[in-house]
Amino acid sequence: MTVRELSVFFPCFNEEANVETVVERALAVLRDRDLDRFEVIVIDDGSSDETGVRADKLAARFDEVRVVHHVENQGYGAALRSGFGAAALPWVFLTDGDGQFDLNEIDVFLAAAEKADVIVGFRRERADHVGRRVNTWLWGLAVRCLFNLRIRDIDCAFKLLSRDALDRVGPLTASGAVISTELLVGVRRARIPIVEIGVHHYPRQAGSPSGASWRVILRALRELLDLRVRDWRRERHS
Repeated sequence: MTVRELSVFFPCFNEEANVETVVERALAVLRDRDLDRFEVIVIDDGSSDETGVRADKLAARFDEVRVVHHVENQGYGAALRSGFGAAALPWVFLTDGDGQFDLNEIDVFLAAAEKADVIVGFRRERADHVGRRVNTWLWGLAVRCLFNLRIRDIDCAFKLLSRDALDRVGPLTASGAVISTELLVGVRRARIPIVEIGVHHYPRQAGSPSGASWRVILRALRELLDLRVRDWRRERHS
């Protein structure tokens, strides 16, 4: 299916140094594509800095920009769920608000959408420190062992999905990092083919990542086990 109308959203938590650049670059890229309509949505996940204020100023300047605010920080999964819920157009693209991806690479994804409803990126080479790469490898190993999910980069924040595919997956529940696993397990359960495409990953230019705190990691592990139990029960009754 040709992508004519596209919602793009950015989950953001304390990204005041990045949000303006990320949104303005997205607008430039999308205006240069052959789209009939697009929107850019910032999900401000209860930021304690100026992220929400700066996002609101962008929305006041550009008709294509909208902002969804969480009163308090709810987690990455909650931000993604808000983004999927706010997206109003037939195709939905998500990427993080930290500026570590180049939205120009969306062209290959738009082309792949001619034949697939779910296109997910994988980072050709991660631009993260060694400790974060090790944590990611261990997380990916756990997901593969628990779910036999053979995706090269489960948590790569560069994904394009049709609204039809999202509706077939059904409601997502995770509030933390396990949201990507829940989404892709749901895609597999719905028997929707997945296309994987390599993308570049760039060093963060400003701000600090929040996904490596012990609180975030422990919540992710708890949600991962809860998801496996739910999936096991579903398998038993199918």
